[in-house]
Amino acid sequence: MRFGETPEGEKVERHVLTGGGLTAAVLTYGCVIQSLEVDGVDVVLGCATLGDYLTRSRYFGAVVGRYGNRIGGGRFTLDGTTYELARNNGTAALHGGVRGFDKRVWAADVSPGSITLRYVSPDGEEGYPGTLSVAVTYTLADRALRIDYAATTDAPTVLNLTNHSYFNLAGGGDVLGHVVTIDADAYTPVDEHKIPTGELAPVEGTPFDFRRPVAVGARLGGAYDHNYALNPGGRMRVECGDRAMEVTTDQPGVQFYAGGMLSPALTPYGPHAGLCLETQHFPDSPNRPGFPPVVLRPGEEFRSTTAYRFH
Repeated sequence: MRFGETPEGEKVERHVLTGGGLTAAVLTYGCVIQSLEVDGVDVVLGCATLGDYLTRSRYFGAVVGRYGNRIGGGRFTLDGTTYELARNNGTAALHGGVRGFDKRVWAADVSPGSITLRYVSPDGEEGYPGTLSVAVTYTLADRALRIDYAATTDAPTVLNLTNHSYFNLAGGGDVLGHVVTIDADAYTPVDEHKIPTGELAPVEGTPFDFRRPVAVGARLGGAYDHNYALNPGGRMRVECGDRAMEVTTDQPGVQFYAGGMLSPALTPYGPHAGLCLETQHFPDSPNRPGFPPVVLRPGEEFRSTTAYRFH
């Protein structure tokens, strides 16, 4: 069904999927998961109108790219050439720039229980090299939302795709009482601009240790916005009352953000209304040779899968 029209005149569609005991609404704007109902409870934050997504969203439910998270200084060097990016977070490039993938209209191919959305990012968009073809498939099955990412390029580029859904398993209130487990022995400390220092620091003995279940608000007042280096096969789990969500991924990291910067003056939600587990490569990887590589070259295909399973 039609959801609205962008200021550029592009039509935005809303598609409803059912399967595996779940119901999801997906928008072609930003590849957004607008809602995800589990046993009749909507467990993600969304906006009611396209106008709110255009002006009041903080990446709610969107796929972010070409590079999710931050790139320090808004630049990187690849094969001897330095690329200047749109700086939209202080001096850093964040989530693909001023008009990243979250603000583009994707083409949709719908089938029972799944939807594939496609976007072609032209060479030079937001400063990134190469024409990049991206496909994201959302599938509902076995009480899980599975996200499959695929991408190819016609020139060397950097890539880091993730979904920026905010989860609230209670369907309302804040998430400070949600209990989180993250199978990670290390995280990436950041400087005052939230750019990684390049270090992999142990979580042992710090407020960042979620190897055993811990309530979001039990430490640091819930002020989490950090990337974790997942252990091989690392899993994550969120629990609230009798509902739980398990997250599995083949990505090396996850950004755990507890929504502390949400503001009712700027968005439809207040602080800690939802939490994000953004499966990803590490922030600023193009400038950190010691981090897992993020370069995609012609002839290669990027593929990745993340699943959110509910109990």
